[in-house]
Amino acid sequence: MDFSFQEALSKIFHSTGLIAIAPGQGVMIVISLVLVYLAIWKKFEPLLLLPIGFGCLLANLPLSMMANTNEGGLFNFFYFGVRHEILPPLIFLGVGALTDFGPLLANPSTLMLGAAAQIGVYTTLIGAVALGFNLQEAAAIGIIGGADGPTSIFLAAKLAPHLLGPIAVAAYSYMSLVPMIQPPIMRLLTTEKERAVKMEQLKPISPTVKIIFPIASTLVIVLMLPGVAPLMGMFMLGNLFRESGVTARLHETSQTHLINIVTILLALAVGSSMTAETFLTSDTIKIIVLGLLAFCMATAGGVLFGKIMYITSGGKVNPLIGSAGVSAVPMAARVSQKVGQETNKTNFLLMHAMGPNVAGVIGSAVAAGVFLSLFGSGDAGSGHAAVETLKTVTASLGQ
Repeated sequence: MDFSFQEALSKIFHSTGLIAIAPGQGVMIVISLVLVYLAIWKKFEPLLLLPIGFGCLLANLPLSMMANTNEGGLFNFFYFGVRHEILPPLIFLGVGALTDFGPLLANPSTLMLGAAAQIGVYTTLIGAVALGFNLQEAAAIGIIGGADGPTSIFLAAKLAPHLLGPIAVAAYSYMSLVPMIQPPIMRLLTTEKERAVKMEQLKPISPTVKIIFPIASTLVIVLMLPGVAPLMGMFMLGNLFRESGVTARLHETSQTHLINIVTILLALAVGSSMTAETFLTSDTIKIIVLGLLAFCMATAGGVLFGKIMYITSGGKVNPLIGSAGVSAVPMAARVSQKVGQETNKTNFLLMHAMGPNVAGVIGSAVAAGVFLSLFGSGDAGSGHAAVETLKTVTASLGQ
């Protein structure tokens, strides 16, 4: 069949994405470019925001078939790892290989600071329900307060997969903004005298204790909260690679090559979920606001409990380390160190803050396990009772 030159150009033009681009896709392309800008020029969590932003860009280019909803598309295969609990646990394997439980074991009371920081998770759950989200969606949003990206993705994929994009972006954005968000809250809630407290040097922990801890923790946590087994199991296995002394190659692989590869796949999968249909909604704005509230409440909860420990210890605990109870490892611990040195240049809080920081990782995973037990598809009768109680509470708050 013969075509004129003009007809050929018209046919080519109508087969391009230029003719099919919708206003919503244009907005999402702009958002993706903003994420890339923040990653490269502002250095906001670049290892995550850069592939998330570029994945979002590819998913919103019309006719590219790159969104995770396109069967047979490249990102649909990546998203399979999110949907079926593969990629987040592998991230936890790498994080476990990078984690030193020594500071936590040397000062076990700091575990309470990690637990106190989870107040942001539970208060945001109630706030999300009050704003109209159902309990599964509210639980997935609330976990943002733990500042734990993989856990947020893991829980969102199980309880609210349609909200995965905004939840993941909010979680990782606030993780990257830890140095900006936390210091004003820390200074507001503490006095100069409290911030200047110098803590005693931590005692060394024997290799045997470090080996026993991940095994014992796995037994206790997974027996109590089976739903969190993929996260906690891989986290503790990675740590066992580190501490056992007999798996140097596995330790090296887990903390470098494996976690880097999985980070790329996970971030691209998250970016592919950020389509105009799922992201450009009023719910996204609510999630961004609730995520900020959750993170601020988590920081405040940790610092306030740190003040309690300051009082009960006779002034030996610097309450600043409580802000590290969120699980942004090791960034939150570094912020505690920085704010402490602003008041006392001879203050070294980093290792002390690593205790609650690591406890925060465990705490956010435990919170996810609690939510799965209550709101997951396999609820027991007691879980239904708890859900009904929470409904009653949120209903009364709304009146």
